[in-house]
Amino acid sequence: MLLPTRTIRVTVAAAAAVLAVGLTACGSDDSSTNATSSSTSISAAPSSVSATPAPTGDNAGAPSADSLKATLVQFADPGLSSDEKAKLIVNGEARKANIDQMNGMLAGYTLTFAVDNVATSGDKATADVTITSPHGTAPAFPVTWERVDGTWKLSDASGCLLLGFAQAPCTPA
Repeated sequence: MLLPTRTIRVTVAAAAAVLAVGLTACGSDDSSTNATSSSTSISAAPSSVSATPAPTGDNAGAPSADSLKATLVQFADPGLSSDEKAKLIVNGEARKANIDQMNGMLAGYTLTFAVDNVATSGDKATADVTITSPHGTAPAFPVTWERVDGTWKLSDASGCLLLGFAQAPCTPA
């Protein structure tokens, strides 16, 4: 699903505004399309962290909406360390300071994710992601994952976008 550049900019700006306001307020007191979707909220930290492994069988290589959502849930879980979260993002080692900053902003804060319209092309997957915070729901925006050594990780650009929403911006490599 390709959107016009202006639509993407407006959607991302609106999403950033909703999340930035919410997080700031909280801190101050082959191309295949998978028409699946998934949503969840962060509750307890999982017992172990790893990026999402690639599926096997008929959909080998194509991630599900649930598996991509699991990456987002782990990435936004304030109970996970920057070392654990660095494994979920391409170039994650370079993002540890940003992740630490995001963890501080997310402490005691609940986010819900919905992942829809997963499309894969080779080692890249894109999906529409909607994030809901206690302060509202951001419009859906595209997030990209990359398969690295058989594991789906947030792309560096999408990781930096999400870190920016949490007031921990970075510039993708």
